[in-house]
Amino acid sequence: MNKENPSNQKVSVLEQFGYFCGDFGGSLVNLYVSAFFLTFCTYVLGIDPKWMAGLILVAKIWDAINDPLIGSLPDHFHIGKTQDKFKPWVKLFMVPLAVAGLMCFADVSSFPSLLKHTWVAVSYILYGMAYTGTSMPYGAMASVITTDPVERTKLSRARSFGGMGVGMLFLPIVSLAIWDANNNPNAGGYFLMAVIAGIGTIVFYSMLIAFSKERVRQPLKYSVQADGTRTKAKFSFFKVVREAFTNRPLVGVMIASIGSMFFSAQSVNSYLYREYYHQPRVMAASSYISLPMMFLAFWLVPHLSKKIGKRTLILIGAVLSLIGYSILLAFPISNPYVFMFANTVAGFGSTIFIMLVWALVTDAIDYQEYKNGERSDGTLYSVYTFSRKIGSAIVNAIISWAIGAIGFVKGAKVQPETFGPNVRILTLTMPMIGALITLLGIGLIYNLNQKKTQEVHGVLEARRKAAAADENTDGEAEDK
Repeated sequence: MNKENPSNQKVSVLEQFGYFCGDFGGSLVNLYVSAFFLTFCTYVLGIDPKWMAGLILVAKIWDAINDPLIGSLPDHFHIGKTQDKFKPWVKLFMVPLAVAGLMCFADVSSFPSLLKHTWVAVSYILYGMAYTGTSMPYGAMASVITTDPVERTKLSRARSFGGMGVGMLFLPIVSLAIWDANNNPNAGGYFLMAVIAGIGTIVFYSMLIAFSKERVRQPLKYSVQADGTRTKAKFSFFKVVREAFTNRPLVGVMIASIGSMFFSAQSVNSYLYREYYHQPRVMAASSYISLPMMFLAFWLVPHLSKKIGKRTLILIGAVLSLIGYSILLAFPISNPYVFMFANTVAGFGSTIFIMLVWALVTDAIDYQEYKNGERSDGTLYSVYTFSRKIGSAIVNAIISWAIGAIGFVKGAKVQPETFGPNVRILTLTMPMIGALITLLGIGLIYNLNQKKTQEVHGVLEARRKAAAADENTDGEAEDK
């Protein structure tokens, strides 16, 4: 720990922008693959959606398994010439992530069937591992930028707007590039967007590395006792993982995050606008329609979370979203632009969760240190993301399987008339399930209210000040 305890410094606007860049950079490839890889494989490569369901399920489960393994690396190994714990790992994996994105959208439709399917599977698995390599250290970095709960909320907000920014600025442009004027898929457009996403990923991750500052310095292996003294401890990956599943706030966030995967099931939207509204290119207007709601969330969420607490605000948002999506399901909207607006309003509750979830995770990591005096940011964060990957595996496999089950015909230029209405039902049912799971995780399991969070922060700050005082005393003794 730094002797001057700079972890309490406020996070500057430039640092918030840097942290925003980290999520924006990762989301360029991640959200592009999440939203359009399935449509690319089914429409362009002619792969059966049920086969894709199997691939996505297996790949995501493997991705979830290797999350704690890769995420624990910063806790166990130090790389680079600086004292930074997490930034060197982001730098190591950002180029492989960009390359894997290109592989995912390469037009291999002329390959023999076995080779084509092998290419798709290998590309998707490599993409998942490369994204884990950047997202694990990036997410855990928030806990060493600052220990102040209010400042962490700012970082969580900045991170949430990274993904939202990609959804507003990049994904709508994709819709114009991947469909031609006759609503047919454009293979070259898919690959061009992958090139842009890959370059952007490297640029924005580089800005994260340049503008962010890791303030909380800790040995890779340490233990903080109740009286504030520190002792060296042997790092045990399995011990940390085992204790993580006894961390009630962390378990609650993990369950809620599985629900958030149902909220953000974007891959089905391309089918909705092409097969139900017969206007896939109108998705380009989604960013303009959702922009006012994003500005409202940017201003409103931090104020409300400070006043009533993050947990309470998320619960209110989940209830409102459940009501909103239920109304949309019961009353079909024929105009795609009106539907976009109504869908954005209904999804405001999920926006609240997305903006605050990363602050909840860092609070849960603090709670682990509060309980047992040990801190393993990277490992605990990766255990949390394990739940996100499991949720993503379940949701994407369900969507891929459901697309085939509700009537999609592989290779057909025109889908059956019943397919479009069935896609509409699927599109609106998924976020309703997500709202219910969020209410379960945050309402019944997560137990860090505003008062308890402040108590945890106060105890940890007292321990750190005591440890810093001990270091100063030891340093003065050595000087003498």
